[in-house]
Amino acid sequence: MNLGEAIDAVEETYEFMLAYAAQGRRTEDADATGGIRASLKRADAGLAVIADSALPEAGSFLDVVRGDAGKASAAIRLVLTQPNISSQLIDNLNASIHLRALLTDLFLLDEALKIHPA
Repeated sequence: MNLGEAIDAVEETYEFMLAYAAQGRRTEDADATGGIRASLKRADAGLAVIADSALPEAGSFLDVVRGDAGKASAAIRLVLTQPNISSQLIDNLNASIHLRALLTDLFLLDEALKIHPA
């Protein structure tokens, strides 16, 4: 997974999380693609790529992104340790300032460096 794909994974998971939270699920239900759990795992893998990225052109902002990626990853991993992922749990993750800060970082980084794959 390259940096653009990692950013895609995080952004796509966030969009999936918004829809999942709106469904009012009390219990987790895996769909054909693995459901919420698989999506969160993909985002967490993307966060590892982001944290390991070397982008000299990003300067010290990359340190900010790495810090926010680490915090968002910790929140995602907490959710992944739960035996059941409800809509309410995902709604609370969506509201996490750490996840929101990371998304804002990624939007800025992606636009500034035009690293998003076509």
